Amino acid sequence: MRKKGQRRPGSIKRLVGWLCALAFLWLAGFGIWLRIYAVTPMPMREGGNLHILIPPQTSLSGIQAILADNGVIPPGRGFYYLARISLLSQRLQAGEYLFPPGQTPAQILRTLADGATVRWSVTIPEGASIYQLAEILAQGGWGERDLFLKLAREPELLARHGVRAKSLEGYLFPDTYQLLRGQDPREIFGLMLERGKKVRQELGDLSNNPLGLSPHEVLTLASIVEKETADPQERPLIARVFLNRLKHGMRLQTDPTVIYGLKNFAGNLTRKDLETPTPYNTYLISGLPPGPIANPGRDSIAAVLHPAPASYLYFVSRNNGTHYFSSDLAEHNRAVLKYQKRGGGR
Repeated sequence: MRKKGQRRPGSIKRLVGWLCALAFLWLAGFGIWLRIYAVTPMPMREGGNLHILIPPQTSLSGIQAILADNGVIPPGRGFYYLARISLLSQRLQAGEYLFPPGQTPAQILRTLADGATVRWSVTIPEGASIYQLAEILAQGGWGERDLFLKLAREPELLARHGVRAKSLEGYLFPDTYQLLRGQDPREIFGLMLERGKKVRQELGDLSNNPLGLSPHEVLTLASIVEKETADPQERPLIARVFLNRLKHGMRLQTDPTVIYGLKNFAGNLTRKDLETPTPYNTYLISGLPPGPIANPGRDSIAAVLHPAPASYLYFVSRNNGTHYFSSDLAEHNRAVLKYQKRGGGR
């Protein structure tokens, strides 16, 4: 006999059925809403494309907030639910993104999951020193200049990349790199160091050179060649002059090394500068300076490994981007009078 107040079994089944039906309808309605949300393009906006930076370690809610605040997606929790249900929430990547107008939330989600970040071309010119390189990167927004200069002398970074020197000067290969906003400065230097390793491997054993210089000395001389001429065809001749001078025990007497060693170079090399003792003043020291004075390109390194066959010991600028080469001092002095009308020159 059924007790008073006790529900009949049929009533419970009907209630459960109604609840299941309501849940199904709610889920179906939610699914339809989310589907419409996912494929509905955002309204066209003034200003065109939007650059959005997603910092590292940003949560899904944080990503949604950044996108909504910048008008990339509609406000609300739709993007959060879409990322969760599509199982992409753990794949969203940090970085800088470019979002054209009229994209759908589904397209935006896929862009973040694929890590289709914006890459910026940054060119490090041949012959740029670490000081110039640091300035280029700082102006591009990749970090403070002093940070890059500090990293260039960081023992841990030097050891990690097998650089047996006190500085990365000469080892950061000049090239065009595709960088990301917010990229770790150590990673940026790593790209340049690995590129340099690859180029040197392609050129062969750096120890196999006319004077048996060490790889570090080859890069040092290549950096001097790089700074002495912008004409690729002259580099093998410039390299030969310096190799000949080293072979004969002559001082290199090259202005770029003097300039590199000066703390406060005013832009006009003076006799006082030439007489100022520094480890890089090749008018006063014998042999090569202690390290590179710039980051040489492939042609300058190759020029040291394969210099032109010649007996030249001197050269002087013709003031047109090329040089006049001489094998003896008397000829060189005549060339100096002709092209410079003043004393000096190698």
